[in-house]
This record gives sequence, structure tokens and C-alpha cells, in this order.
Amino acid sequence: MQVVGYRAAVREDGPALVVAEDGAVSRVSLAPGERLDYGLGERHCAGAVDGDTHHACSDGSAPYCPVHSSTWVCARCTGDCLKEEMDCYEDHAIYLAAFAPATFKVGVTREWRLDTRLREQGAQRAAHLRTVANGRLAREIESDIATEIPDRVRVPAKLDGLHETVDADAWDALLADFDPIEEFAFDYGFDLATRPVATTAARGTVVGTQGRVLVLERDGTTYGVDLRDLVGHELDPELESAARQASLTSYR
Repeated sequence: MQVVGYRAAVREDGPALVVAEDGAVSRVSLAPGERLDYGLGERHCAGAVDGDTHHACSDGSAPYCPVHSSTWVCARCTGDCLKEEMDCYEDHAIYLAAFAPATFKVGVTREWRLDTRLREQGAQRAAHLRTVANGRLAREIESDIATEIPDRVRVPAKLDGLHETVDADAWDALLADFDPIEEFAFDYGFDLATRPVATTAARGTVVGTQGRVLVLERDGTTYGVDLRDLVGHELDPELESAARQASLTSYR
């Protein structure tokens, strides 16, 4: 059984690993309280999923080989359309997202997806700055703001503050230069006393998910897993887990 994708908690059926076995696709729930008991085997290209069918690939590149890697040109857009014909003629929102304690980013999404996009990223606070008529204009504005505020935040930075709250003074100071249409605060349903230990594992009890970060508890230690790092791995309940770093609180 191979991990071929993942689903964030924003979906109606909840967060999950998408797995494939013998061409069939299924889900492994990541709902809080679920118990995962898999060792991680060989990692190779996750292939392609077409509905409930998986097309396997044995290429050693992971999570995807060049044949199965897709490049979304809109993600690289800064206002100069990279397509033969621009097709993003719908309202787009420009937003700021906050990750504890004081990491901020600017971003763009289709307006109707704003709440979903923020939750997919695991934002703890956010502000809707503007709505514009198309993606090209939105990317131009984003590119301009990105000269001062980053347009991406890596998962390790999100893990660093997963047990904290957003610095309200820093957030308010950032917003002072804008006039937001709306502000958001998100609760992902769990609280941590300490920073989770970064690891790549699929064994433990699910504490919760925040964006693409999975929090597991095992033997008194919480671990933070980037779900993308699981994609491509074969899952085997018979495999022993590698030695894991434990948090200092485990020895109290």
C-alpha cells in the first residue's frame, strides 16, 4: 500500500491519507483519535490518481517523477500571464496570513475559496485585503506587497510556532498599513504545550491536523509530520519505526 496523496481537514469527509493498493484508491482517516500503525517502506513516485484508480510508477523520484509532476503556471504568475490565453476572469482575493508566533505571508486565491485556502495552509489568523476582477491583477498586487512581506512560508516555520498563538501586537502592526475587508481567526481543534518534534512517520495517535501538518502522539511525545513527506512511501504495518527523538517532557 502506497501513500499517493493527502486531503486537508477542509473537506467534508475530513483529513486523510490517500493510499493505493493494486490500482485501487482508498482513504486512511486522520481524524483526531485515530490510530496509525504503519512503518515507512521504500519511497518512489506516487504515480497518478484518476478518480478511484491509481496508475503506479516505479521511478525512484519522490514524491513524483518528472513525468508525473505537474507545474501549475498560475502559481508562478506575477501579473504577466504565462498561458497562451489568460483565463482567470473571476474575482480574486488578496490576503495576509499569520502563523504563530509572528510569521506572515501574502497570498492570492479565487475569492470563493478564501476560507478554504487559508485553512489548507494552516493559517491561525488572516485578513482579506482586497478583491479584484481577475487573477492577473491580483498577482500584480501580490507581487508588489511581496517586496515587503513574503509570499510563502515553509512547513518548518509553521511547526516552530504550532504550540503558540499569533503575536497580536505584531499582527496589528502589520495590518496598520492596510484596511482589511475582513479578518479571520482559526481553531484547528487541538492545543499543544510544547513544539512538536519534526519527523516523518505514520505511527501514533492522531492529535489533529493543521493545514498539511499532521500531529501525532506516541509514547508521551508529540510529533509534527509534513504530509507531503509521506507521499510516495509504501506503508507496511510489519515494519518497525525508526528511532524517534523524544521531547524533554517525556522524561518528567
